[in-house]
Amino acid sequence: MKLKKIETFVVGNRPPYFGGRYWVFVKLITDKDVIGYGEIYSVPFHPHVVTKMTEDVFERYVKNEDPFKIEKLWRAIYSSGYTQRSDISLLGIISGIEMACWDIVGKELNKPIYELLGGQIYNKLRTYTYLYPKKDDKFDVYKEASLAAERAQEYIEKGFTAVKFDPVGPYTSLDPRHLPLEEMVKIEKFVKTVHDSVKNKCDLLIGTHGQMTTASAVRLAKRLEKFDPMWFEEPIPPENFEEFGKLALSTTIPIATGERLATKYEFSKILQAQGASILQMNLGRVGGLLEAKKIAGMAETHYAQIAPHLYCGPVVGAANIQISTCSPNFLILEGIKIWDGFSAEIIKEPIKWEKGYVIPSTKPGLGVELNEKIAKQNIYDGSNLHLEMSDLD
Repeated sequence: MKLKKIETFVVGNRPPYFGGRYWVFVKLITDKDVIGYGEIYSVPFHPHVVTKMTEDVFERYVKNEDPFKIEKLWRAIYSSGYTQRSDISLLGIISGIEMACWDIVGKELNKPIYELLGGQIYNKLRTYTYLYPKKDDKFDVYKEASLAAERAQEYIEKGFTAVKFDPVGPYTSLDPRHLPLEEMVKIEKFVKTVHDSVKNKCDLLIGTHGQMTTASAVRLAKRLEKFDPMWFEEPIPPENFEEFGKLALSTTIPIATGERLATKYEFSKILQAQGASILQMNLGRVGGLLEAKKIAGMAETHYAQIAPHLYCGPVVGAANIQISTCSPNFLILEGIKIWDGFSAEIIKEPIKWEKGYVIPSTKPGLGVELNEKIAKQNIYDGSNLHLEMSDLD
């Protein structure tokens, strides 16, 4: 079996754009007409540039190769242009291609990918979601604590046992910043309102975005410890692993990070620095499924757990499900609400979600198929990137 053709799809997400402005999907086709799908997460170039980059990589390193030779393909692309380092642009492309190769392998062997990476451990996967706004909201759920508490209650009624929110506010190109006292008091009150509302019915996940300096994150963590959050997510930027170690040793709240990291090499550094006990790799950026499995194995040796990140399309979501199902140190899976909306429409059969849990598919490969008709009807024609930093006043 040889890989013969690649197609790419840049799909504009529909309002209200939960999961980002667009999604970049990859389709690989073999000489036996077996199709595999993958997804590339948030490369910092316009998506139509990203598709050209992906096609270039395919022509240079992937065309006419055996999709079963995933480790060899991975090393060839990773080393291209004498790089051999954790560049998130190249790693996003590797991830999409690698994911599609695994989809082909699973289909050829008639097995879900999780059965090929150690076998199924979990029959259902605990999930969480951000607190999202509604069309008829009179206030901003990200700023109005009482509305956030109300939304959390709504999600609990649906079956969620964990919800996430960012009480710190916008993330900017000049972060990290030291929060003023007034802002920390406001954040503390926001978290208290949500905590007092849900009581012990639901874990709270503090989902910050690298806005703070280490010193400021330590000060805020001390204020939030009494609410016993499940984790404090990426409170400082992801580039300095030693600072994560300082932060983790300064608070009782577990530190989570990883959505902006790539490869086993960066995750090894965060583990060595004792900077996080919960790893949030995004499978559309980290290097794909096999790389994520290696990271999960490293995490086991540190008694750390994995909680795959999802703020993109459902193909990455499906890959997250595959790796979570076969990893003993799986903790919880990120989803966008109940895996419905356009995320469900863009695939031929939606991911199965029941009362707070995803039920892993038993279908071969990733377990999802891209609805190419819908994808072609929703081509992204905007100029903005998947995610953007907020502007400073």
